[in-house]
Amino acid sequence: MITDAIDNSFKLAKQNKWDRTFWAVDIHETMLVPDYKRGGNFIEWYPYAKEALQKMSKRKDIDLILFTCSWPEEIEKYKEKFEEEGIYFKYENENPDVPNAAYGNYDKKFYFNVLFEDKAGFHPREWEDVIPKLDEYPDGYGLMDI
Repeated sequence: MITDAIDNSFKLAKQNKWDRTFWAVDIHETMLVPDYKRGGNFIEWYPYAKEALQKMSKRKDIDLILFTCSWPEEIEKYKEKFEEEGIYFKYENENPDVPNAAYGNYDKKFYFNVLFEDKAGFHPREWEDVIPKLDEYPDGYGLMDI
């Protein structure tokens, strides 16, 4: 379940005193109902997806990464719409903030802590659980002495 990944992400942040974590989010069949047509058409949000992503976007300890196979011109349309809704993605299909290191080579697979992706088992009905899970961890949790 996605809530387990969220718990793990925040626990690792606290253990390692990270100031932020990276959450990758797919578009189709994850946050938006797909129309399966090229063009970046914005159809409809899954319940609670927009609200959860807005909440994530307000946090300083989460960097959102758009994880999509959409065409570049579609990505730009989506990002404009997301920003109108108060949802901000730092990167698209990359994370240059985490370079290669002794524990990992990120040349072809970028680093993330949480993945919202239907092909990886995330189901849109889980968005409802994300909002209260975020509320369990104050912003900046990784650097807090609790």
